[in-house]
Amino acid sequence: MAAAPRSRTPFLRLPSFPERQAVAGALRTETVGGLVLLAATVVALMWANSPWGNAYESVRDIHFGIAALGLDLSVGHWTADGLLAIFFLVAGIELKRELVVGELRNPATAVLPVIAAVCGMVVPAALYVVTVGIGGGSPKGWAVPMATDIAFALAVLAVLSTHLPAAMRAFLLTLAVVDDLGAILVIALFFSSHINVWALLGAAAGLVVFYLLQRFRVRGWWWYVPLGVTIWALMYNGGVHATVAGVAMALLLRTTPDEGEEQSPAARTGHLVHPLSAGVVVPLFALFAAGVGVSGEALRQVFTSPEPLGVVIGLIAGKVLGIFAGTYLAVRFTRARLTPELAWADVLGLAALAGIGFTVALLIGELAFPGGAVGEHVKAAVLIGSLLSALLAAVVVRLRNGVYRRLHEEENLDADADGIPDIYQRGTNTVTAGKPQDGRAG
Repeated sequence: MAAAPRSRTPFLRLPSFPERQAVAGALRTETVGGLVLLAATVVALMWANSPWGNAYESVRDIHFGIAALGLDLSVGHWTADGLLAIFFLVAGIELKRELVVGELRNPATAVLPVIAAVCGMVVPAALYVVTVGIGGGSPKGWAVPMATDIAFALAVLAVLSTHLPAAMRAFLLTLAVVDDLGAILVIALFFSSHINVWALLGAAAGLVVFYLLQRFRVRGWWWYVPLGVTIWALMYNGGVHATVAGVAMALLLRTTPDEGEEQSPAARTGHLVHPLSAGVVVPLFALFAAGVGVSGEALRQVFTSPEPLGVVIGLIAGKVLGIFAGTYLAVRFTRARLTPELAWADVLGLAALAGIGFTVALLIGELAFPGGAVGEHVKAAVLIGSLLSALLAAVVVRLRNGVYRRLHEEENLDADADGIPDIYQRGTNTVTAGKPQDGRAG
């Protein structure tokens, strides 16, 4: 007797109730932060292109710090090398949560977003290299169009007043988490310079102390904040981009709670620091990184010079092609299938949203082209590419918003007012509607 064929796993299906709460909590903070980020970007562009543009550059170039410790930095560098370490701390916490208790824990559910994210990084980088190769430009900016800015993407959704289903929001967040991991690896491996072995050994020793404090359940911010600042300073002086320190400490934080412990250290830290990162750190970075000159000549350079043109093509065509094709091929050659409620046009919309590469793209652009006209043109290309990707996503998402609104209403219907949507209390879904696990609560 022939064996029955194995059922195919639905792709973009409704996540479990605890996972949905975790995603909703994370994205709620990112959405508010994204709107603040959008406002900061507008202020930066208006300031840099106003009669007070020279004042913008003067403020950005003010130096302060402790020169004896190698920390006499400009305001721009403090926001990029210092404040963004907090951003990457949050990214690292979310990455570890996904690996330990989230969607990336299970290979069966992780394979699709991982393949999509990897293709969404490789294809934009390849298109950039091809573009600058044809135009005779520099390949140093190959990593610029790889990044996705989840906060900016969510701000676009908020402005559009869309009702994106929970499954699509969860997939977008997982894409961004894997994308952040790729950016972290790129920054650590390809943008380190003037390595100071002794400083790096000191940073490694600090991380060992950090791990031991976690291992022996030592609590109290007065232990971790001074130690974290020391590790960051040593990492900066060691020649590795200092934002890597934030990720390293995040990965050492304990993600599962002890018996009788309401939240793990990672969850507590994330809940405390995430609003600071989304609402203050990233907008301040944008304020001093997004202020580029906008003129007819600047726009001409974006579309005629190979480096900025490669960034624009990578963000728009590369992200859409990479994520869509990667997802389609993964579904085609695995046991996955697209859930019947959604269509491939929805994957196209997510791929276009992922082309909004702002914070990390600007950071990598600064690292690849420090100073000079090319660096400014690459920054402008990031802004233009992100804007065009947002417009493309807006068209697709608005066309499908009727479907999203219906699914959103079904997912949130709670006729018995017990705090759990009815969709989670039908048949086998009942088992997923219990108390949220640590690290998954919004």
